[in-house]
Amino acid sequence: MQKRFLLIALVLGTLVAAVAANAAAQNGPARPKITGISHLAVYTSDAAATDHFYTVSVGAVKETDPENPQGVRYMLSPTQFVEVMLLPAGTGINRLDHAALNTENAEGMRKYLAAKGWKTPAKVERGKDGSRWFSVLDPEGNTIQFVQPPANSKAVDAPNAIGHHIIHVGIMVHDRAAEDKFYRDLLGFKPYWWGGRDGKTEWVSQQVPDAHDWVEYMLGSGPGTGIPATMSQQTLGVLDHFSIGVASVPDSYKVLVSADRLMGRHDQAPKIGADGKYQFNMYDPDGTRVEVMNFHATEKPCCSEFTAEDPAE
Repeated sequence: MQKRFLLIALVLGTLVAAVAANAAAQNGPARPKITGISHLAVYTSDAAATDHFYTVSVGAVKETDPENPQGVRYMLSPTQFVEVMLLPAGTGINRLDHAALNTENAEGMRKYLAAKGWKTPAKVERGKDGSRWFSVLDPEGNTIQFVQPPANSKAVDAPNAIGHHIIHVGIMVHDRAAEDKFYRDLLGFKPYWWGGRDGKTEWVSQQVPDAHDWVEYMLGSGPGTGIPATMSQQTLGVLDHFSIGVASVPDSYKVLVSADRLMGRHDQAPKIGADGKYQFNMYDPDGTRVEVMNFHATEKPCCSEFTAEDPAE
């Protein structure tokens, strides 16, 4: 009788262990936190003019690029920046290389995505500053980088920066449902706001799961993927953009004007967007849009209420 009891207990223990192992295999590793926007990486055809724009108009601090020896970083904070690289031959009108998100664990994120069946590189890269990163393609072929900042990110002295917080990046999107499978279903992004003109949905904001920065789907480019043959470089630069959050766009605009920091193409004055927030658009020499935006709305937004908290300073 005792032997039979021991045998039953052994069998049950084996079954429990097998069920637990199977569940672990199905669930895979947990997703590390995604803590906000890291940067936008863009190309320049005029390094001197671009340098003037990002150091004077934007007020960022120029630093070397631990990821790309031929690139430059324009820092706004210890963990957020614009990465600028020389335009490769034959690039066409595209000026976007990649958008990047901060994560607490790059290797953990790589393993998580791989376990979910997403194509990932074999290993993460490591920078001289201690950062770690890897890149994947989203459903429409946009390069998305996951960055683990250095453990002790050095302080950035940027007193003239128009703002220190990149609150969102925008990328051209054709198929909202396809992109949602990656950002919403796989990565856990949460809806923040959507809107458009003439009854069309043109902008969809999806916040990162563990903070309040967001990725903005810039819709309306028609079916398919990639850059439409009829699209101009100017239009593409409006779609592929990044936004710097501020407490008051009108006040920031006054600073830019009074210090004679505006150059090239820009809005004539601040305006209130469809989301009820003040904004002011500037464009770097290759047409990439820099949107200075209020953290909070001053008017009721069109189309959709905000469904998550606003980012802050």
